[in-house]
Amino acid sequence: MPFKFEELSIPGVILVTPKVFKDDRGFFLETYTQYDFFAYKIAVDFIQDNHSRSTKNVLRGLHFQKGLHAQGKLVRCIQGEIYDVAVDIRPDSPTFKKWVGVFLNEENKKMLYIPEGFAHGFSTISDTAEITYKCTNYYNAGADGGIIWNDSDLNIDWHIEKPILSEKDQKHPTLKEYLTNVG
Repeated sequence: MPFKFEELSIPGVILVTPKVFKDDRGFFLETYTQYDFFAYKIAVDFIQDNHSRSTKNVLRGLHFQKGLHAQGKLVRCIQGEIYDVAVDIRPDSPTFKKWVGVFLNEENKKMLYIPEGFAHGFSTISDTAEITYKCTNYYNAGADGGIIWNDSDLNIDWHIEKPILSEKDQKHPTLKEYLTNVG
């Protein structure tokens, strides 16, 4: 099998390690094979691919799509290094408000699968980093949602000192505020 799948501390969040073939010319790896992913409980259809570049200390997140536009993601760092975080924002889940983070980089070539119902964010550890990620649903601006990166109820360690944030990411509500306004 070209992949090793490891379920992390939150069920459904899966670290994917591809088999890498290296020689003096470089390397080759499969980044996605539907058959293998379906065989390991990731039976989703990816319908959109995205590519992002960030500089050191940039923090993007925590983002999600609401309702019918919810997205699962398969995140991969193709250049540099990021600390990738998934937060369970499903109020009825036994792991509600729990988060998991992993280092993804061009050397380890690992990927993180984040199912629907999670907020996602990452911090840039290296001077620059590029990520690509597959999504299970199309982006919809009207369904855009976010949680503030430094929510004290979540207490996420982003592994950077002074994050650089977009104006939008500076204004997200806490998870508690978001759920109060939704309900």
